[in-house]
Amino acid sequence: MTASNAFLKTVFNFLVTCLMWLYFTVGFALFFSWFYAGAYLFSKEREYAFQRVNHYFFRGFFFYLRRLTPDIKWHIPNHIKAIKSSVVVCNHLSYLDPLLMIVLFPRHKTIVKSTFFNVPLFGWLMKQSGFIPAAEKGSLLTLMVERIETLGDFLASGGNLFIFPEGTRSRDGAMGPFNKGAFKIAGHSHAPIQVLKVSGTGQLFTPGRFLFNASVSTTIALEKIGSVAAAKGNGRASIPEIMTTVRYLMKN
Repeated sequence: MTASNAFLKTVFNFLVTCLMWLYFTVGFALFFSWFYAGAYLFSKEREYAFQRVNHYFFRGFFFYLRRLTPDIKWHIPNHIKAIKSSVVVCNHLSYLDPLLMIVLFPRHKTIVKSTFFNVPLFGWLMKQSGFIPAAEKGSLLTLMVERIETLGDFLASGGNLFIFPEGTRSRDGAMGPFNKGAFKIAGHSHAPIQVLKVSGTGQLFTPGRFLFNASVSTTIALEKIGSVAAAKGNGRASIPEIMTTVRYLMKN
């Protein structure tokens, strides 16, 4: 690659990144903030209304991202979009992964690090959307317990809980250790676990980089690689077995 080509790619990546941040900030402030306000003030099912607005906000995000990255192909089968009433477990390569899950599942919840709940506005939106803080003490621990106790009804009504059991993005594509929380919650809710595998998102938006790799040529794909029946109750012996099965599915 010549120096001039490298410079042009950097400029292109910078422009795409700026445009996507404009969507996040200006698009939210000028357009979607009104829908969130309406969901808060007028909806009888506020949590569900916030989830729907999340869904449409990030659908718009990916609509523009796909058109700004013409060399990237997308492969997401329709049967994945049809998943309901499940704990969805997926590997984690990029910040794009949770946004993609929100686009796929209009009724969605997830587990989020408690520090994000303290971010102004962002934390408030997550609380209103029914997201579950991964907390160990304080008011967020109380909120976490309350959300877990009502999770069974949410899943039974067609919602999905999506979780990245590694807890953080993989820097090199290798799978990290699993946290037990996702599998304990699946057992508590008696919900089936649907195992997904995402690829390509780490090439488009790489951990540790600010700029999108908008000029990269790759395929972003999502596939369902298996299902696992959740353990009923809180049987400790079953949780390691489920984790082992899910890890095996993801690695093969």
